[in-house]
Amino acid sequence: MPKSKMSLHFVVLWLFVALCSTFTVNASASESMTPVTTGWMQDKLHPYVETRFVMTGQINKEDKTAAGYLEVNLSDEWKTYWRSPGEGGIAPKIKWADSKNVSQLQWFWKFPQRFNLLGIDTLGYKHNIIFPMNIHIDDMNKPVELNAVLTMSSCTTICILTDFDINLVFNPSEMTVDNDAMLVYAKAMSEVPKDSPLVEGTSTIWDARKSQLQVIATHQIGWTAPDVIVDGDSDEMQDADFGIPHIEIEGNQVIATYDVSSWMGTPDLNNQHIRVSIKDKDFITEYPTTVTNGIVGNSSMISMVLLALLGGLILNIMPCVFPVLGMKLSGVISAQGMARKQVRFQFLASASGILASFWLIATFLAVLKVSGSVIGWGIQFQNGWFIGGMFIVTALFSANMLGLFEIRLSSNANTWMATKGDSSYVGHFTQGMFATLLATPCSAPFLGTAVAFALATTIPTMFGIFTALAVGMALPWILVAAFPSIALALPKPGAWMNRVKYLFGGMMLITSVWLFSLLRPHVPQLWLYAILAVSVCLLLVRLVQVHGIKTAGAVALLLLSVISASLFVEKATSKMLPPEPEWEALSTEVIDEHVANGQVVFVDVTADWCVTCKANKIGVLLQDPVYSALTEGDVVPMEGDWTVPSDSVTSYLQDHNRFGVPFNMVYGPNAPEGIELPVILTSDAVMEAIEKARGDDE
Repeated sequence: MPKSKMSLHFVVLWLFVALCSTFTVNASASESMTPVTTGWMQDKLHPYVETRFVMTGQINKEDKTAAGYLEVNLSDEWKTYWRSPGEGGIAPKIKWADSKNVSQLQWFWKFPQRFNLLGIDTLGYKHNIIFPMNIHIDDMNKPVELNAVLTMSSCTTICILTDFDINLVFNPSEMTVDNDAMLVYAKAMSEVPKDSPLVEGTSTIWDARKSQLQVIATHQIGWTAPDVIVDGDSDEMQDADFGIPHIEIEGNQVIATYDVSSWMGTPDLNNQHIRVSIKDKDFITEYPTTVTNGIVGNSSMISMVLLALLGGLILNIMPCVFPVLGMKLSGVISAQGMARKQVRFQFLASASGILASFWLIATFLAVLKVSGSVIGWGIQFQNGWFIGGMFIVTALFSANMLGLFEIRLSSNANTWMATKGDSSYVGHFTQGMFATLLATPCSAPFLGTAVAFALATTIPTMFGIFTALAVGMALPWILVAAFPSIALALPKPGAWMNRVKYLFGGMMLITSVWLFSLLRPHVPQLWLYAILAVSVCLLLVRLVQVHGIKTAGAVALLLLSVISASLFVEKATSKMLPPEPEWEALSTEVIDEHVANGQVVFVDVTADWCVTCKANKIGVLLQDPVYSALTEGDVVPMEGDWTVPSDSVTSYLQDHNRFGVPFNMVYGPNAPEGIELPVILTSDAVMEAIEKARGDDE
């Protein structure tokens, strides 16, 4: 062959090889840009649903994840379901245990639609749905084999379960991003609810008595027409049916209330970890929260404020107030002969003291709530130091009112106070504070509901409720401040004032005796009592040296008399009253056992510092016919002592949406869930509950 022809053939051959190589490279490049996907999958027997799994090619080396999505097409009116489908339907699931180099398959859920068919409420999707997925990979340098089975329920008037086999193989280190697939994934992720900093002040309350769950959430900008969905992974949440909530909007706050039922029986959602998902126009959010026991009100926050006002007002006539009546009425006596302006400011000072005291209690409870500690109404009386301090203060008040000592100030101090105002304002403010602190062992009608709502809700709301309680309790003093003629209508000052003052001093002395008797659980040894008395006496002697207090010996004698009187009253009371029923220690398990055996259980949750509890016991429980019922027959008396902190008693109270004492329940074969009794007991109410719990077959 001539050389020229050989050269020509060589050039042609070279061009052919080069062209083939180019096609091969382009084919490889084109193949690498094709998304890794299963392609559309469909069951021939159920062609109304088709699905595919697509990898976007996006790899996160730090999280060791590969992004993808599951796309579902549903024809006509066919629908599938959310992760918590509601009353009917089955949530889609993927089983991927046969996969290789896969540690987890993370499924992201778009906010669902609500459906109702034949009275059955469900949550799910129609038409085209994109579920973003993240595949968590063990080793990013090795191939991934996703071998999974997708089980999907699709429904119209009938429901069909369909299985789809998902088989994908890819190497994470060789993946390239497909822009179209990534755009679909990003758009779908934007429709997945996430936690938002715009939503705050959230709380979730479970009311076991009403079987209602209430969700409260505050949006910084405000709500328009939000939909609220709750769900969780626990068995209790999965078994519960929430239905469509009743939604109210108050300012920037949304309040969603659910009537909860369960085919497994009575649900118990206390302490359940749940998710709350909210959609409002273009805004979506989801946040985790823990359910707490509380009171779900059927009305708005305004009604709770009104209840708190009424409860605070009623607190003025509860038995707890009797020991501090002298402290309160001394303000009225001292108002004689004063100008209207001076009377007004004195009573406003007392009202301010009440308000400050309630804020102090609210602050104390807020700190406990944030720290996760036990909270409740009157729990400060579980602390011996608090009781001891209040004992010293009331003893000094009584000694002062009985004329056993007086503090003489220097002329400069008197001149300063004369120029600054009436020196009694501070005293009236202090009286208001201590009157409130001494009254807190009481519960009262409406007070328990308001306090339970306050303690179960957000901290700002709790302060609002406690402010309303304070205004209610201070209302009589505010009334006198508004109309000083009420105080000035008493007879003119005279010798009678000293006699009344001694009466009030004696009442305050009774308060000291009562407080000292409460120290027994904290200092049971008698010699510790003596140390306390000696310490107080030494303090008073020091006050004599510094401030010129007279008759210190009389004050010391008074304190010793208080100690003796408290011991005498305790022994005398025990002899005058019938012996206590044989109380069993409070136990929910034992309650169930007694009820299962056909017995009636009377539960009395009480505390030594609870004056209302003592009034209930002396006036009702230790009197016939209730006393005979508790000591004879099939009634088992059971006591929960909350004098000192008790986790079991606290848990029992909170399980019944209560945060204070007294609290009484009656259980029986005809009332296994219990019958709650009113705060102020009556014989008729107790006996009626016992008969109802016992049943008609007795």
